[in-house]
This record gives sequence, C-alpha cells and structure tokens, in this order.
Amino acid sequence: MTLTRRAFGGLTLSGALLPHTALAQEISALDAMRAPLSATTSEFAAAMAWVTERGSPDMAAALITGLRFSRSRGPQIAETLTAITGEDHFTDWFQWMLWQEQNPQITPHPDFPTFKREILLRVDENFDLFLRPEHIQPDQMRIRLEEITWGGVVKDGIPSLDNPELIAAGDAEYLRGDDLVFGVSINGDVRAYPLRIMGWHEMFNEVIGGVPVALAYCTLCGSGILFETDVAGRSDPLVFGSSGFLYRSNKLMFDRETHSLWNQWTGKPVVGPLVNSGIELQQRPVVITTWDSWKASNPGTKVLSLDTGFRRDYGSGVVYNDYFASPDLMFPAQVDERQLAQKDYIFAVRQFGAARAWPLEAFDGRPIINDAIAGTPLLLIGDVETRSVRAYERKDLTFAPSNGRLQDNTGAEWRVTEDVLIGPNGATMPRVAGHISYWFAWDNYLGDAATVFEG
Repeated sequence: MTLTRRAFGGLTLSGALLPHTALAQEISALDAMRAPLSATTSEFAAAMAWVTERGSPDMAAALITGLRFSRSRGPQIAETLTAITGEDHFTDWFQWMLWQEQNPQITPHPDFPTFKREILLRVDENFDLFLRPEHIQPDQMRIRLEEITWGGVVKDGIPSLDNPELIAAGDAEYLRGDDLVFGVSINGDVRAYPLRIMGWHEMFNEVIGGVPVALAYCTLCGSGILFETDVAGRSDPLVFGSSGFLYRSNKLMFDRETHSLWNQWTGKPVVGPLVNSGIELQQRPVVITTWDSWKASNPGTKVLSLDTGFRRDYGSGVVYNDYFASPDLMFPAQVDERQLAQKDYIFAVRQFGAARAWPLEAFDGRPIINDAIAGTPLLLIGDVETRSVRAYERKDLTFAPSNGRLQDNTGAEWRVTEDVLIGPNGATMPRVAGHISYWFAWDNYLGDAATVFEG
C-alpha cells in the first residue's frame, strides 16, 4: 500500500466526550466545539448553525480538529468552515491544516485549549503529561496548539532504545552492505545504528565516548540529529522519548523528567515546564552512509544488535519504505518549493550563530565543496549515492580531490577521519556538526533565517 498524505486522516472517535446542551439558545462555544463528536444529529445541526450565525473564524481550529476525527459529519463541518472563513477546501483536512498554518493571525477561541486537550486525552490518557492546562495556553507555548497533530500512535508507541545491545561488526550478519546506518564517533568510541532498526524506534539514549547523547530520528522529515543531553544546570542528562505528536510533519519528542515537548529539529522545548529555560541542545556530528562504507572506514565499529527487546520487522526496506519512495508528505506542512522539492535531501548545518543548507544533489559529480558559514570557512565532503555528507573547518585553505585523496591548495595531503582532518605535521581541522534532512523541514523551521548553497 502506498502511504499518502492522508494516511491517518478521517479517524473517528465514538462516544460522548462530555455533557452538552440540547437547545440552540443554550449553546456555548465549547458545546459547539464538542458537537461534531458528541452531539445528536439535531444538536450537531444547531451547533453548526450557531457557529455560522456567530460568523467568527476563531472557531475554525476546533472545526478543523473535528473534521479529522468525525468523517461522517465532514460535509457539514466543511460547510461551516467555509461560512466562517470564506475558504472552500471541502472535507480535505490536509488542506484546511495548510490554510491554518498560512493564517497565524487568526487566534483560536479561548475555549480551544480545553477542547483540544479533551480530544487528545480520548486518544491516550497519558497525553495528559504533555497537555497540562497551564502549559497549553497560547502565551505559554513556542508553537501553535492548533498545529499540533496526533501522529497515529500513543505515548511511547514508537519506543526509544535506551542503552541498547551492541555487537561487533563481524557478528552483524543480518546487515546488507548497502543498508544505511547512522555513524557516530565520539572520543574513539565508534558505533553504527542501522536506519532499518532506527525507523521503528526514532530515538536512542546512549553514552558514547563518555558523552551522554540522544539520536532523534524523525522519519517523516528524513532527519537524524545527534544531541548532547547533559545540560548545564541539570544534575542528570535528559532522557528522551517520542510523544506521539507532530508539528508540521515533524515529531515532538519529550524528556522523561519534566515531560516537556521538544522540537526534534531545533532541539528546543516548545511546550511544558522547560519552555522558558533557554535550553537548546547542542549537536554532535553524525553521518548517514552504507554499512560497507562505514565498516571499511571504521573496522572496529560496534553496531546495533537485532535483540532490541521489541518485536519488529527489521528487514531491509521495510519500515516507511512507501513513504520514502513517495514525493508526498504524510502530514500537512507548508513548503516553499521554488528552490527544491519538499522531499529533496539537504545537508543542514546550524553552527557559529548561523544556518546554511546544501542540497544533496550539489555533490553529484562534485564530492568536495569549499564554502563558508557566518564567515567560517567549511569543507564539505559528500556522496549522493550513500546520502553521506561530512563538514569540517578548513581555515584559509581550499581542498580538491587528487587521485582518490584529499589535497589542499599548497599540495599537501590530508586524511579524513570521523573527528578531524589530519594534515602535515599532525595539523588537524575539526569536524562540524550537521545532518541530512528533507527540504520541507528546513523550510518550515528556518526559512528566510537561513541561507542555501546555490553553487
């Protein structure tokens, strides 16, 4: 089956949410919000008439939520949405969500947080940990509540791997040479995490080379980002899981200490107790490459065992295969496609007080790019076939390939390692953290605040 952008659309919840009034003249805004899922036919009609007569678009967020969870009443909900917004997307929840993203000036009715919380707690009562009433008011959030969507799973429905079992490279008979892995090297501790396993878990919490880290892998936006989890001012490293929520087709992870929701792409808390903490997780370098390539460069690597403690089909090309092969998004996110298509891959660097992206296709036939970010010269080494890009500082040198080796403009040769470039007389240049991502995620979270390589 081909996954499409509507793969989780039109879900239906049955049963009354909370008591509602029966007479139109007694309808409140909260009653009207609940009506698509809990009212009788006549009560629902009265509620939609009340919303239409009231005529304010501040009820749109609730109706769009109702449109997703009440398929049978979709036409009437859509008619009401058109009446109060002047837009016509019929019952297409995906398009209504895009309209909502494009119209941030429309503030939802004050009762919307109560309604949204009720709906999501019907899906999983554990969502209460993330949606405390005091934390989901507009002035307490760094993202819009109306754009938080349910991703189709409950809390920890995509279970993290916490200090998982690792095996020697020679024992990893389950891996094919062309299987992609996340490669990590910290202080000489070298490890590989196959995407065919991580796609089922989307998160690991580990200590690598003495450094507590978490790999946050958002399959929907194609990005695996390695974050340090030891944060100044906190006694213990943060431990992360997957909340079951999305924001603009990007996973919202959570920390298990405070149950704050975090934007996976930016490494910042966006809902909950840590919102005003000023914390931004620091990145560590990670690379995607083939198992053959990683093993050849790092013969002493350890790699994830299939014995994860969970029953999943970890076969090659199984998890999210249809989604990865499709040009469509599964969940709504507005995308500027004037430069790149929404699921084109880019290599993203957010360091030195700036952000810059390099289209993966820029490395086609050109494995070396000499560029800069915020005045810091960078060397980027990329391979389109393996989806691999590594970035290093290059100071005042420029580099080019020479007979399969890396040579600078003085003629000196340099050796590429996971941590540094090593040159003449032991000179080194450090690796710079970056990661692969789909274009739409970059565009949604950075947009005009960042630059894009066009060379």
